[in-house]
Amino acid sequence: MGVLRSVNVGKPRNVSWQGRTVYTGVWKTAVDGRVAARRTNLDGDGQGDLAGHGGEQRAILVYQLDAYRHWQDFLHRDDFTFGQFGENFTVDGLGDDEVCIGDRYRIGGALFEVTQPRVTCYRVGIRMADPRIPALLVQHRRPGFYLRVLEEGDVGAGDRIAKVADGPQRMTVVDVDALLYLPGHAHTDIERALRIPALSPGWQASFRDMLAGPDAPGGGNAGLTATAPPPAWPGFRPLRVTAIERESTTISSVLLADPLGAPVPAALPGQFLTIRVRPDPAAAPLVRSYSLSGPPGAGRYRISVKREQHGAVSSYIHSRLHVGAEIEVAAPRGTFTLAPGTTPVLLVSGGVGATPVLAMLHALATERSPRPVWWLQAARNGHVRPFARESAALLAPLPAARSHVCLSHPDPGDEFDSTGHLSAELLRGLDLPTDADAYVCGPAAFLTDVTAALAAAGVSASRIRTEVFGTQAALTPGIAAAPARPPHPPSGPPGTGPEVSFARSGLAVPWRDGPGSLLDLAEACDVPVRWSCRTGVCHSCESGLLSGEVGYDPEPVDPPAEGNVLICSARPHGPVVLDL
Repeated sequence: MGVLRSVNVGKPRNVSWQGRTVYTGVWKTAVDGRVAARRTNLDGDGQGDLAGHGGEQRAILVYQLDAYRHWQDFLHRDDFTFGQFGENFTVDGLGDDEVCIGDRYRIGGALFEVTQPRVTCYRVGIRMADPRIPALLVQHRRPGFYLRVLEEGDVGAGDRIAKVADGPQRMTVVDVDALLYLPGHAHTDIERALRIPALSPGWQASFRDMLAGPDAPGGGNAGLTATAPPPAWPGFRPLRVTAIERESTTISSVLLADPLGAPVPAALPGQFLTIRVRPDPAAAPLVRSYSLSGPPGAGRYRISVKREQHGAVSSYIHSRLHVGAEIEVAAPRGTFTLAPGTTPVLLVSGGVGATPVLAMLHALATERSPRPVWWLQAARNGHVRPFARESAALLAPLPAARSHVCLSHPDPGDEFDSTGHLSAELLRGLDLPTDADAYVCGPAAFLTDVTAALAAAGVSASRIRTEVFGTQAALTPGIAAAPARPPHPPSGPPGTGPEVSFARSGLAVPWRDGPGSLLDLAEACDVPVRWSCRTGVCHSCESGLLSGEVGYDPEPVDPPAEGNVLICSARPHGPVVLDL
């Protein structure tokens, strides 16, 4: 039997951190008297980021006095107060190595069930004034855990904690936390965890992704981020241009092959290539990424490039690149790939966004797939619409294929099915299969509109996958929104270290010696980034390392996939090219 030593609550507030404003509820203070425990919260409590904290499955966060004593010794600190780790219940007993997921406890007038370990988050590092804390909680196997409220009631300091039921499978909080965050990921243990009904849906989804992901060294952690096979070769290698073909008035395809005639490694349908070219011989090379549009496994690659008005590389490709030239190419990459299965497939594109979904259509046509396939293509008019004949030829032999072409401003003589945009009303009228897997590619606004339209038409949001050209949307939990700026060199004098290239952003800058990570540099350049823990645990920041080598400080809790990098704790060991 344990004892509830303190009940701690706090409403979210804005906190200044590294020149930014963070909205967080991690500051908790002890409450005198009794407090009502309700389905989603304690009275008087709140969370700033409901995507990662709070809600019915994470209503109450628990941390132990024994862990307090451990951290006081390890960190050489004596300034802790109740709620120091952002917890709602500070308890005697209930160690993470004893409590199991699914255990039920009676505390005061309420009944609780253990649902998951604490989620790693940089904000506990802010509260502790120590950015290492998110990683240390995992490494030292003292994460704490969440409770959901099965029966509402009041609780107060001094209440006895009585276990009333054991969770099935008897997997402790430490076991489950390590299964997601630490190396190993034994499938038998993951399957056990998935047999625990009380385990929160988010952790169940992560474990299902781990079972479906690669089970090989260097394969990465599919429970934390999307994974793909390791790149076929490191860095860049020369490939020869064997043909340049016009697809529309604005798009041309470039065919690339091995200079010695050997077949190139097969790409997955939907992946992209990163190329490095030097339009100006006197200037530094430029790096860009383009989706593959040809049939996977053809022995050569095909990229399709839209000429942009101010695009240095696209202009070079359209006006000066010639057959026989050699360009440097990194191996195919990307996780926006066609998944095997029997469900219907929706291939949805806007403009040049047709390139990766055309590669998927090639793959389906090659295997004469019996799956229902929908080709939904949007363009301005027939002159700029790419792959019209090619897509029709690929769809023709498929036994269950349908096509719908939507032109926003058609010209006389254009062939199309509707005018305007791929709206919710239009998609509902097509009677799309709601159990379909949808693959959507195009400009950012197109993705937003079409994703919402597909969901309104009945397609499950979990089945809609998107790919955006250019920089990806940032993920900066809790950070107050600021006006977006295009990527730029950092302020102040330039660094003297190795060159760091952000391929998607079209930016290359020298590294500055001193403290800081690749994530810090990206933020200083306003390169859109994704992160959560900032200490090598959560893998939200995992990005493609297209070339070069890095070192880590601190070392990641679980290494990234081969060919990737955790930018939150990485520093370059020489020139690097990042898929950012």
